[in-house]
Amino acid sequence: MPYELNESERPHAPKHPDAEPTPQGLRSAQALVEIHDHFRGELDEIRRVIEQVANGNRDADSARSMINQMTMRQNFWSVGAFCASYCRILTLHHTIEDEHVFPDLFARDAELEPVLKQLSREHEIIAELLTRLDAALVAMVGDPASIDLVRTAVDEVGDLLLSHLAYEEGELLEPIGRLSLQL
Repeated sequence: MPYELNESERPHAPKHPDAEPTPQGLRSAQALVEIHDHFRGELDEIRRVIEQVANGNRDADSARSMINQMTMRQNFWSVGAFCASYCRILTLHHTIEDEHVFPDLFARDAELEPVLKQLSREHEIIAELLTRLDAALVAMVGDPASIDLVRTAVDEVGDLLLSHLAYEEGELLEPIGRLSLQL
């Protein structure tokens, strides 16, 4: 069942336009954007690889080989391994935010609490969607025709993740900068 995100109900933190960001805060804000950009790029790569497999094209590892049934199965395993790695790293990133970054931000500015709670809730939803993606990948290995389940799962993860990253940046880059948070 697809998850519907109601972006209009997300809380927003008060802005402090007169607060000057610190050099450390600016570095940390930029680091967060770079991490998020990495996740965005890898999500695009996952989508490309899945489409290559779905279309019966060669993947990056077998670009010079003809794809036969065994190679196709190996491609499915490769996609699964790539997605699993992505899921683990994304989950680790969210765990670090939940256990360290968000409490540090809250300790420095309690006005951020509603936003931080929303971001943590979204981390839980993303984790659930990553579990669904993993299950779809397992199903695809056993039944190549189930690649549509993988596409749907990737789209659900991608839609929520991209919205989440944009929301997080919109709400937290300014406080990270002004509060001199170190990431």
